[in-house]
Amino acid sequence: MATSTPLLPTLPPGGGTGGGGGPLSESQSRIAALSSALATMNSSTKSACRTCDGLSRRSRHLDSLTSPASETSALLAQSSTNLTLTSIVLKDAREKFDTVVDCEPAVDRLFWGAREACREVAVHAERQGRGSVLPPSMKNLIDASGGKSENHGGGVPGNSSGLLSSPLTEQELYAGADAMEIVRDAYAYFAKRKEWMSAMDTMADLERVHHVGVDAMGLLVTGHLTGAGAAVRRKVDGAATVDKKSRGKKSSAGGKATTAAERAEETASRTRDRLQEALQNRDLMKSIGEYEEYLPLSTRVVRELRAIFECLGGMPSNGSGLLLVTPSQPMKGLSPPEPSLPPGGKVLRTEKVGSGHYTNFTMKLLKTGYPHLDSYGESRKSVAFASVDGYCRQLRNARKKLLPSNGSASAAAHAQNVDSAARDAVRCIEHTMVVVSGEKSVYRAVIAPSAPSSSEHRDSEDGPASPTADPHMPQYQRALLASYSYVVSAAVDRLLDLIEYTFLREAGCSATLGSSTNAGDSANAALGGGPNGAASGNDMDIRSAASAAAAGLRVVDGVRMLGPSLSKLCELSSLPGTGLSSSADDTTIASALCISLHRSTVKNCSKTLENLARSIQLDPLDGPLHRPVDARVAKLSSDVVHAIRVISPFVSAYKSVSKRRALPWDPNIGENAGEMDTFVRFLIKQLSISLSGKAQNYKNDEGLDSQAKSHLFMMNNTFYLLELLAPNGVYEGSADGGGENYRINAPWFKQKMTKSFESEKAKYLSYWEVLNRHLTNVDDRELNYQNNKDVLSLESGRLLKSRFSGFIEDFERVYVVHRNFTVIDPKLREMLQGDIRRVFLSRYKAFYDKYSRIQFSKKNMENYLKYPPQKLDSLIGQLFAMQ
Repeated sequence: MATSTPLLPTLPPGGGTGGGGGPLSESQSRIAALSSALATMNSSTKSACRTCDGLSRRSRHLDSLTSPASETSALLAQSSTNLTLTSIVLKDAREKFDTVVDCEPAVDRLFWGAREACREVAVHAERQGRGSVLPPSMKNLIDASGGKSENHGGGVPGNSSGLLSSPLTEQELYAGADAMEIVRDAYAYFAKRKEWMSAMDTMADLERVHHVGVDAMGLLVTGHLTGAGAAVRRKVDGAATVDKKSRGKKSSAGGKATTAAERAEETASRTRDRLQEALQNRDLMKSIGEYEEYLPLSTRVVRELRAIFECLGGMPSNGSGLLLVTPSQPMKGLSPPEPSLPPGGKVLRTEKVGSGHYTNFTMKLLKTGYPHLDSYGESRKSVAFASVDGYCRQLRNARKKLLPSNGSASAAAHAQNVDSAARDAVRCIEHTMVVVSGEKSVYRAVIAPSAPSSSEHRDSEDGPASPTADPHMPQYQRALLASYSYVVSAAVDRLLDLIEYTFLREAGCSATLGSSTNAGDSANAALGGGPNGAASGNDMDIRSAASAAAAGLRVVDGVRMLGPSLSKLCELSSLPGTGLSSSADDTTIASALCISLHRSTVKNCSKTLENLARSIQLDPLDGPLHRPVDARVAKLSSDVVHAIRVISPFVSAYKSVSKRRALPWDPNIGENAGEMDTFVRFLIKQLSISLSGKAQNYKNDEGLDSQAKSHLFMMNNTFYLLELLAPNGVYEGSADGGGENYRINAPWFKQKMTKSFESEKAKYLSYWEVLNRHLTNVDDRELNYQNNKDVLSLESGRLLKSRFSGFIEDFERVYVVHRNFTVIDPKLREMLQGDIRRVFLSRYKAFYDKYSRIQFSKKNMENYLKYPPQKLDSLIGQLFAMQ
């Protein structure tokens, strides 16, 4: 390639000489030399350019020859890397394909060991006479497990193997749990490579092995939790814990019961004081019941159960079983855990009263979608139910021993039995609380450590914004709530049936008084009769109804005070670190049963109160037992006073009923509901109506005493009520029943009774007023004497004779009628005798003293003067004596 060079200046002709042919100058010589050098340089440059062009051509040719070799070398290096990775994948795949063979023996050993452990628990329970204690699903696994080894393929042999006879060790459990983890990892590995020809068959084998492992862990959970027994034990003294300083000293606060024997004789007031003091303690469970909670599991069993729940707890579920692979998105349309609440969340009775169950929800199988939680719920549910049921039966059998052997009980014995039934019902509430608290300690020790924490729960609610969120966490939390609720609901369900049995059978409120409907008759027939069954319907008298009402209020007192604590124990939100909270959507069966417990208790107690009021209203108006012949105090008045006294201590319990239930005498509910005084006023009103009806029936009787007997009857009863119930009344007789010196301090009672008493007394004294019409003075001008001036004339004598004879005739007639009347109260008797004296005796004395000195009859003077004032006073003093 030619290179252009710059033009150099040319020398003048003549070479090295000057312009005239002479020699060159020094500068011209240098220019000439420089020109020659430049020419040489130009030729050298051209030669170098040609050489460079040749080298470039040769370089391009060499490059075209070496490029294919480099590419081939790179391809060979990539191929080597691919071969290495393929070798690793094949090795990993071989290990995954060998997972079934490697893990199945450990899983099979876990299954057979768990089966033997469950079988030992079942055999031990049968020897103790407890029958079958295993859930049906676990029994089916044990009975149908003889052929499992043949289906497992290469597992532990199903016949006589030495490994099967030895108990399962803790290390073998851990090995089985690790094998389950490996199986899940292998399944997830093949789930991403379903295009492989053997992937589906291998996944099926992995599912089979994992299913066996899940069954084995379910069996082991059932065996451990069923064989552990109840989570309660009897206290050392059988009742509340007593401080060392107070032992040996007399109990304060009215002698509260501290032992089981004292609890069996505890009165309602002492129970109320004891429970109020217990509720003020920080540790409520140590202050109530005759049992205390404790953990029935050994340390090794707790470790094994925790390992199981940690192994299976984080797995997702499709609602019917565990999934080996976590779906990328949460599954929709999953059914809630069963049994689930009906629409509205209200639980109603479906089982027969006294059957041991209130609703069939607690009798259904638990299906949460998590087999380990199902095993926990089924096993602990049977234990919790047996604990409460055994305690209820124990109290009931002890109460039966106190009943008369011939089956006939007096009113006092019946009232004592009803009160004992109510006391035992409150004791069962306390025991149920301790049982539920014990089950909570089991949950806290076994499941809570593997349950999702509160931070995980918040992450699951953050949605897509939280990268650590587990979309399946809410489903598992609902399963945890359902399983725990399933356990404690069995205890609450048994308690609810007992309390309704106490109301309907012991207290006899299965039917409203006076309503012989078919429904009421069928309810009574369903409950059955017996020596300890209370009379119901029209057969219930006032004292029986009062005992039932007091028993109902006593049960309400217990539910009112302990119900909120029991409801809180049935919730899981009180466990720290669980991240579980109860919401409207997560209402459990246990919480619904606690609501039904309060609702049912209030409803049945209102029935007993209505029966009491109705029994007073239906008290017969005739008959010597109900309407005394001698007009004394009616049995009705005594029964009503007894009724008011036995129900009066339960002021708070009555308020709890009236606030939630509209009553015939108090339709208001809530804060506007009436107090106990409202009910007492209604009872007094019904009593007054019944007494007025009985008094009216006296007037319908034949005889001269019918009218006076009616008034005296009302006087006797109103004075009796004033003396026993009025604030300033001082009744010196024996208070009939109750033991509570209750007084109606409201002014309406004293005003009403006093007004009625004074009105009836005025009407009664009017029968003695007739005597005064004969005690009129005779005008002195009409008194004419005979000639001797000592004896009145015949006409004048007849005036005094007619007055004395009329008085004697009327007095004897009135006295004969009134001497058969009875006034038991000595204070009232003296009052009436004094009032009768004031009616006519002073006037008669003046009349007698004035005219007895006059001789108005010659022969029969003594007949007209046979009742001197002193004798009349003595006769009046004999009135109203007890017959």
